[in-house]
Amino acid sequence: MHHFRLLLTVANIGRLSTKDAVLFLCDMQEKFRPNIFQFTNIVSNAARLLQASRILGIPPILTEQYPKGLGPTVPELGAEDLKAHAKTSFTMMIEEVQKELEALGNPKQAILCGIEAHACIACTAFDLLEKGIEVHIVADAVSSRSQTDRLFALSRLKQSGAYLTTTEAVLLQLVQDAKHPNFKEIQKLLAHPSPDTGLLAFFSAL
Repeated sequence: MHHFRLLLTVANIGRLSTKDAVLFLCDMQEKFRPNIFQFTNIVSNAARLLQASRILGIPPILTEQYPKGLGPTVPELGAEDLKAHAKTSFTMMIEEVQKELEALGNPKQAILCGIEAHACIACTAFDLLEKGIEVHIVADAVSSRSQTDRLFALSRLKQSGAYLTTTEAVLLQLVQDAKHPNFKEIQKLLAHPSPDTGLLAFFSAL
């Protein structure tokens, strides 16, 4: 029994795997551009995650919040070839997305980026966690209009059992070895250090 409990503990450390993961890209749309804290850097980091997902065969899922009013996904994300699921609910877990997850064989891990941290990201994370899916929130690829809302959302989601990580950490943990056949392609995405998106104050308060 003790051995079984130990196995469970080891299994739940949050190690990412390319075989079990899906990338959630949440509502990075034109109308948000002037209002979201660190929008350019957030989208830039999310774009690197999307590029990595293509290299490593991780399926991406893209949503747009009320696109008629809030506009399309910004072009610099590089998601033009993806089907954008339009929604009005804050959660990304609408019926079409749930069907897509089923078609993918119900991946066990979700890598979550986009906006806003305290609204659509939070609601999506809660729904995923309730379904028993491991949630990895990429802290330097999520934001809100207010830095206060963003930082408190990250803290709140950590309390609910989501893992907080960074863009570069995700990329390196997915390849795990410099001998990985795709390592050189991933390494190119790491050529420049990730931009500072104002998370140091949050980290010092952890």
